[in-house]
Amino acid sequence: MAASSESEEERMPERDTRARLTKEQKKLMKKEAKAKNILLRHEGIETVSRPSKSLVVANGGLGNGVSRQQLIDVLKPHGLVESLVMPPNKPYSFVTYASPEAAISAYSSISGQDIPSVDVEQKITLYLSFVDKVEVKETSSPALPPGLQIVENIVSPEEELVLLENINWETDNSNQKSLKHRRVKHYGYEFRYDNNNVDKDKPLPGGLPEFCNVLLERCLHQGLIKNMPDQLTINQYEPGQGIPPHIDTHSAFQDEIVSLSLGSEIVMDFRHPDGTNVPVMVPQRSLLVMSGESRYLWTHGITPRKFDVIQVSEGQKVGTVSKNTEELTLSKRGTRTSFTFRKIRAGSCKCAFPLVCDSQQVLQKKTPPLVSDLEPESLEKEYVHKVYEDIASHFSSTRHSPWPKVVDFLMSLPDGSVVADIGCGNGKYIGVNKNLYMVGCDRSKNLVDICGERKFEACVCDALSVPFRSGSFDACISIAVIHHFSTEERRLAAIQELFHLLKRGGKALIYVWAMEQEYKKNKSKYLKEGKTPNEQILQSPKCDQPHRESVASLPVHTNRTAFDSQDLLVPWHLKSSNQVRNNESTSAKEENQLPPGSVYHRYYHVFREGELETLCRKVTGVAVQHSYHDQGNWCVIIEKL
Repeated sequence: MAASSESEEERMPERDTRARLTKEQKKLMKKEAKAKNILLRHEGIETVSRPSKSLVVANGGLGNGVSRQQLIDVLKPHGLVESLVMPPNKPYSFVTYASPEAAISAYSSISGQDIPSVDVEQKITLYLSFVDKVEVKETSSPALPPGLQIVENIVSPEEELVLLENINWETDNSNQKSLKHRRVKHYGYEFRYDNNNVDKDKPLPGGLPEFCNVLLERCLHQGLIKNMPDQLTINQYEPGQGIPPHIDTHSAFQDEIVSLSLGSEIVMDFRHPDGTNVPVMVPQRSLLVMSGESRYLWTHGITPRKFDVIQVSEGQKVGTVSKNTEELTLSKRGTRTSFTFRKIRAGSCKCAFPLVCDSQQVLQKKTPPLVSDLEPESLEKEYVHKVYEDIASHFSSTRHSPWPKVVDFLMSLPDGSVVADIGCGNGKYIGVNKNLYMVGCDRSKNLVDICGERKFEACVCDALSVPFRSGSFDACISIAVIHHFSTEERRLAAIQELFHLLKRGGKALIYVWAMEQEYKKNKSKYLKEGKTPNEQILQSPKCDQPHRESVASLPVHTNRTAFDSQDLLVPWHLKSSNQVRNNESTSAKEENQLPPGSVYHRYYHVFREGELETLCRKVTGVAVQHSYHDQGNWCVIIEKL
């Protein structure tokens, strides 16, 4: 009877039997199934058929315009809500009720229902599914970039009104170029948006407007600026407008750059060259002061959108936006007017960040390493093995989302399959399918240590000499590994090693970086993310000559651009140890002794179309089952005959 009772409970949220389903109910079930599949494939979220206290709400997320209060209003009528988790920029959320009965009621009533978007132009259909539990990671707000400060209420509401009323947008000034999508005025010098610079030989008549004098004197008196600015740009931003990430040119302006925000609050994104992104809430009537590292090293920009993700807590009006998913909601943007003050630099910049300084780059000409000076093993040791050993914890913190098509391959394998991940890194694929027996290996001891901390089976070894018994694996994966070998012979040997590990009939999935980052008119995510100004400065000239393995030197690639050479060095900007995400491992002790902002270069051989298949077919007994292009990678599935 107990089993029968459990069966009744498991069927409780199910809709009527298939014979009794209406056309609309069948349509809803198909859409619910599609939503579940998308959540599993792209987010790794597993749903369950039995009722529980927790539900995932597909389409009900901050990423598609649903606010916290709006969702709570829909969920609360069905019972006490214990928690509502809304991950930033994701189109789903998680709700946990006080009882399974409340969750069942919500599932039965809400799934398939429309709610209005915060953006009134569209409606959103919610699809609910049960999940076993919701993991909530408590995270503190990230620290402000060094040298960045925000001064609240630097002007009063009355002073704000005076400043806004004194802007004469209609004044004709033939010396200034207008922007197509927003209103802008320049004083002192025209700020050029094409190069984030000014023409020092072409000052504008009139200097800075007198109505700014009280504010500037206040900034000098409070020590927020050292010198009186001589350049001002006023921008008016409507909701949905933004500015691309940029660094104001070092040689053009002195240290402090200050920006006054009037009319509305805004979230401004600051980004370090290592990829760290810090969203900063800039309140209405506040002054943003950028100096030192935040001015010279971090890009700043505003994402073009009509809503910002902010914290629910009314106590926090300023500072960085927490990643705590139980505290986030949406805030509608208003019309914002910014006054950005700068001081023109007379000489060259001598800041502490020479790698991103245009003044100091002119004086430094770096010679790329000579291939002829290093044997293949030495080249890989210096520009692959040593690099990954040093950057292990930072590298791991950026590798947390499994690629969907790799997940598909692992999920397609029969339960109980024995699988080897050769070059497993931090082990992000080892736990994808819990019905497989997976073991990993990597050349980096520090990455293998991270696997151990995550309770994964992994060992240290070279991909050309794997210490596992030949013919003992049902499948192998080699994701972003073989492109680090510096000769064709060594790349072929790596594929042969995979072949030896497989049982007869076993399959291996191989991913390598592609020369063709734009394929069939689709740009890879690598290209879509674009390059930041500091990346443009860092690089050596590109190599325009065709690929030759005997080429005398390796070009240093410009990040986020198309490849011009097959053999090259790709920069990695090391994040300081205290900036690594709180939930990531920091087992790479050597990293703590490395200076923040260090730049490493990793060797890559990027593959042309057809090159990987050709290499695989050189291995006797291998059949190429499938080949494809996936987000800037060439990929093959091979089978051992």
